[in-house]
Amino acid sequence: MKQLPLVLVDAFPRSKEMIFTTDTERQLLDRVHIVEHYGARMPDGIVEKHLEEVSIIVGQTPMDAARLDRAKKLKAIINVKGNWEPNIDYTAAQRLGIHVLSIAPVMAPAVAEMCLGMAISLGRGIVRNDQLFRGSKERYGFAGNAEAVTLFNAPVGFIGYGNLGRALGPLLAPFSCPVRIYDPWLSNGYLAREGYSAGSLDEVLQQSQYLFLLAGVHKENDGFLSRSMLEKIRKDACVVLASRAEIVDFDAFLDLAESGHFRAAIDVYPQEPVDKSSPMRDRKSIIFSAHLAGGMRASYQRIANSLLEEIPQILSDLPPLLLQRAEPRLAAMQTSR
Repeated sequence: MKQLPLVLVDAFPRSKEMIFTTDTERQLLDRVHIVEHYGARMPDGIVEKHLEEVSIIVGQTPMDAARLDRAKKLKAIINVKGNWEPNIDYTAAQRLGIHVLSIAPVMAPAVAEMCLGMAISLGRGIVRNDQLFRGSKERYGFAGNAEAVTLFNAPVGFIGYGNLGRALGPLLAPFSCPVRIYDPWLSNGYLAREGYSAGSLDEVLQQSQYLFLLAGVHKENDGFLSRSMLEKIRKDACVVLASRAEIVDFDAFLDLAESGHFRAAIDVYPQEPVDKSSPMRDRKSIIFSAHLAGGMRASYQRIANSLLEEIPQILSDLPPLLLQRAEPRLAAMQTSR
């Protein structure tokens, strides 16, 4: 009987329910043999025991050049967190023809949906008006909309245009928003072909009524949105921080939003979980969400479906179709958790 290809599942901090459904696991087990470990990183002893036979690793297993050289049958490493871990030698993997992939594209639709909801809530004051109503302080009709702004035809800015930006853009299309993007890694021509305008950082900060902070964090942009840069944001802007908190001076961001310099919604934090006694919990002018944008059942279903499609594709020596490939130089720069 022919031996099935071996897949190591080392998915921590994801649980089994986050990456497989009963149906997708059953279909995969017809094609592969799975060795899995949950609740913590897979012990080195288990990894080493199977290293010479493994065809695909699903998870964040440390894979330096020496390990990659010993993994003679390895075709792909699929990161199921959505970022690039610093524990893989991406250059060595590329040299050996090993795909290193991220599930980030399949998580992006849910995050983009949350971004849109937060933006509309900021502009129309949905959360604030709910609070006024509960305190019997509501104002009806035009009187309650004195500070409301509409997303329709409003100038929109993205800082960063990766998986999340590409998922958010189509959701904004019905609002006929002109979108300007600051992303120093992308050419003006590429953004034009995507249907957007390129802009300088100052232009995007100063001219966007709706501003989406979508950039990942890496060694060159940690905290690049300093207080002085954040102060350039236009006064009536609605700002959504949905990618990585480390790209901003977080305390300055909170202070400026609370003071009314701009309106803000936040889903990510420098340290998670946020301390129960954190003074940020007393700030009343900011919409807070507990890193909920991507982690929902629909996203995990998409992860399961993508694994079901990509694993057989890769085992057939065909290129992956759904997941993001690591570019060694850029992946090695990432510093996000």
